[in-house]
Amino acid sequence: MTQHFSLADCDVVGFDLDHTLCRYNLQESASLIYNSFAQYLVTEKGYHKELLTVPPESWDFCCRGLALDLEEGNFIKLAVDGTVLRASHGTKMMTSEELMGIFGKKKWKHFTDSLMASRAAKYYFFDNFFDLPGALLCARIVDYLTREGNQSTFDFWKDVLASIHYNYKITAFKENSGLYFPEIVSDPGRYLMICSQSVKKWLYQLKNAGKVLFIMTNSHSDYCRLLCEYIFGNDFTDVFDIVISNALKPGFFSHQPNKRLFRKLENDEERDALHSLDKPGWYSQGNSNHLYKLFKKMTGKEQPKVAYFGDSMHSDIFPACHYSNWETVLILEELREDEGMASERNETEPLEKKGKYEEQQKKPLNSFSKEWGSLFVDGNLGLESSANSFTWFCKQIHNYSTIVIPSLEAITDLPLDYKFTRFSPNSKTGGYYPKPPLALLSNGESVTTT
Repeated sequence: MTQHFSLADCDVVGFDLDHTLCRYNLQESASLIYNSFAQYLVTEKGYHKELLTVPPESWDFCCRGLALDLEEGNFIKLAVDGTVLRASHGTKMMTSEELMGIFGKKKWKHFTDSLMASRAAKYYFFDNFFDLPGALLCARIVDYLTREGNQSTFDFWKDVLASIHYNYKITAFKENSGLYFPEIVSDPGRYLMICSQSVKKWLYQLKNAGKVLFIMTNSHSDYCRLLCEYIFGNDFTDVFDIVISNALKPGFFSHQPNKRLFRKLENDEERDALHSLDKPGWYSQGNSNHLYKLFKKMTGKEQPKVAYFGDSMHSDIFPACHYSNWETVLILEELREDEGMASERNETEPLEKKGKYEEQQKKPLNSFSKEWGSLFVDGNLGLESSANSFTWFCKQIHNYSTIVIPSLEAITDLPLDYKFTRFSPNSKTGGYYPKPPLALLSNGESVTTT
């Protein structure tokens, strides 16, 4: 594999929608997601109303890459070798003595080499901004149940899943039910950021260069349409050749084609199953095998090269790389503040030409957690002498991402033939653009600039 990655070499460029093409006001959306779950649990499942009030400082608990042991109520931050770097019971962080007493130097009991590929019934990984409010909610549930009943095992996860189904089931948008979709519909400007002019120009640049462009999202078609029309305008289908909604990632990549057929859409209703795709358009569900065959037909190439942008390691980056061998670009908003990305916007562009996004620059929900430390490196607090090492989540980023960027805006001014340094065994930090995270630089990692 070459040392560099260039979009000019790609025949097809695809994008996840939420938190990739569609940016959210993270503070507002996080509160909405949390409240949509909490309100259901309190009113329908009888949980204590204290869950409805969130002290502002509590949001510091939210951090990507944490695992929740669903039976024990422990949140875990893992090292590359599976040992526990930090942990909490609910929101209560464990001391170094507690860490050593509970976990010692052994691998976490659920750790396997294929951890990224599955979410087992006994644990859950939080890896994107839709997940993180749920992490805080679950931690506060553990706090309450522990305080009230001195419980050693927990069984609240089934209720959390019920709240997810209530708010995000496939018919919720159409029925205007739940607490999430009605809020987005009534005040989209509070939660959504209009696509910047720089990104729009860049997308047309890709299209004019002959690239096939597509959107693939797990959102149902009606919500997908709302987002696209709000952030792009009604002409968004002029930019994207293919739109795939309700894609059911990561299964879109991992399941056998005959078990995940594409379906036609009529008025946002899924219709006949399709055993192959013969033309561009808007489809639902599906699989990467049949999609790739359509790419071959559209590009006239036997092995078209695909690049896919997404924000979730579990749903986007890992499966697209591991199962389909696509180039993958991870959107990691936590890099924005760390790398001084508040200066991303082009100050020479007239204000009236800027997209609404440029006027709404806000810091990420949590670029650094005081309690959990860096997303990228850490030392085992349970050991007397422990040098910083890569976290397990950071290692997955390096293993399955071609490059990592804080936002699409970070690369829109670059020529399409710009050569990014990809991650490799010899360059752990080179895959970050425009710079590696400060935590890696302070850890003594060398930066590859060529």
